[in-house]
Amino acid sequence: MSTCATVSRQLDEPLSATAPTATTWLLLEQPGPWGARALTSSHLDPAVGRALERAAQGTGVRVALIRRPGRHADCHAPSLRQVYAAHTVPGNAWLHSAVSAAPEQLLDLDLAALGRGEPHTFDAVLRGRPHTGDPLALVCTNGKRDQCCALLGRPLASDLAAGGLQGVWEVTHLGGHRFSPTLLVLPYGYAYGRAEAHVVVEALRGVREGRVALEGCRGRTAWERPGQAAELAVRRALGEDRAEVLSVADVDGAAPLWEVTVAHADGRRWHVTVAQGAAVPPRPDSCGASVLGTPARVDVVAVREPAVAR
Repeated sequence: MSTCATVSRQLDEPLSATAPTATTWLLLEQPGPWGARALTSSHLDPAVGRALERAAQGTGVRVALIRRPGRHADCHAPSLRQVYAAHTVPGNAWLHSAVSAAPEQLLDLDLAALGRGEPHTFDAVLRGRPHTGDPLALVCTNGKRDQCCALLGRPLASDLAAGGLQGVWEVTHLGGHRFSPTLLVLPYGYAYGRAEAHVVVEALRGVREGRVALEGCRGRTAWERPGQAAELAVRRALGEDRAEVLSVADVDGAAPLWEVTVAHADGRRWHVTVAQGAAVPPRPDSCGASVLGTPARVDVVAVREPAVAR
């Protein structure tokens, strides 16, 4: 086991809800090595990467690169690349796929529409269609961003692919390095930390059955961090694993204290108090950290009894 994993497990830090935030994910296949900022430090044209970063700002869309597990040779020859768009908001979760030989085509997408959950621009520009294959398991392996992701993420992705799981991809930075291996499952958009193979298998089985696997879950990326923590707290209190029945109806307050309303499809509502604090004792933020720190975390303080909406 790596030093990073050993330190993380010895400190036994709970998986506070620190999943990435995005209503919609736009994923582009890019072979070859990835730098710390993969959109502009990979074999993708950096001008295209910079333009995608600018276009995505404020839209709710997060752009990431993906590649198949294994060796990452890139001969720079034009080739068809897989492209996915996934919207993760309950009640309108979808996953569309396309192929493209020209990554610059993504600059013609209306990212604001994608962020709102409208797939028409993806389908029109890229000839995309609803994805009919297995759900996606995206394992963070960007070792240039943090070595944990290479040391722990790449072996996990390779093992899953070798075991015959379809839909497994390596992905660029997901955040939460100290919880490596980190994982994102689409289309629902739940993120996982310290993911072992059995966690991934169960998470993918859950998606196919319309469920959320709660082991190792760090939250649904459609919500900001307080909403992620609150929704997971209600799920665990109820033992509720149906993916689409809970939503974050309201978030009131600001750091370090929020009041979050979590709504059930049957009309019940929970009021959840969420507080921001610092992880103690001091610990590394990531494998690459040279000093110990106190990374931010969020904790659920109280979950109040539900009321039926009138």
